[in-house]
Amino acid sequence: MAGMAALQGAMGALSISAPGATASTSAFWGNPLATYSAAPSGVRFMVKTSPIEMRLKRWERKKCKPNSLPMLHKMHVRVGDTVQVIAGREKGKVGEVVRLYKHNSTVIVKDLNMKSKHKKGTDDEPGEIVMIEGPIHSSNMMLFSKEKNVTSRVGHKLLEDGTKVRYLKKTGEVIDSVENWAKVFKEGDSE
Repeated sequence: MAGMAALQGAMGALSISAPGATASTSAFWGNPLATYSAAPSGVRFMVKTSPIEMRLKRWERKKCKPNSLPMLHKMHVRVGDTVQVIAGREKGKVGEVVRLYKHNSTVIVKDLNMKSKHKKGTDDEPGEIVMIEGPIHSSNMMLFSKEKNVTSRVGHKLLEDGTKVRYLKKTGEVIDSVENWAKVFKEGDSE
């Protein structure tokens, strides 16, 4: 009975006011209630909502956009780039970027950071242990020049024809070229 009375009291505090009036200034579960503003002509009523901050554990918090999708981070590497790992178990190894995960800034590099995955068997085929590439954080890698055999930071510049390209700061080598992108897309179609 006491729980029912508390629920009725909480629901009573959430009374919706008529359009043009303001709603109660109280809060529900620590979040401000939506306020109602005067509707423009031709619209029955308009709701102005406020952003809701979810209460997650410290390690679960992710910065989200208003539509609740995770923020996508800009990264200095792209698919098809040759990179060298500069920190971690795979330090010093060189490989090609296969896939990007922009929501947590991690990268899959071909034949690096191999993990064992245990696949469950089905009626047709038995279970097995397969090796897959694990993600590496993008801050633990630098772009690599195969010609000069050196790592470098990435820079951006405009060419004479007005196209913006990425280049290696140490060597001046242009990374973004039409031939490189054609090769990446051709390999992606063949897989």
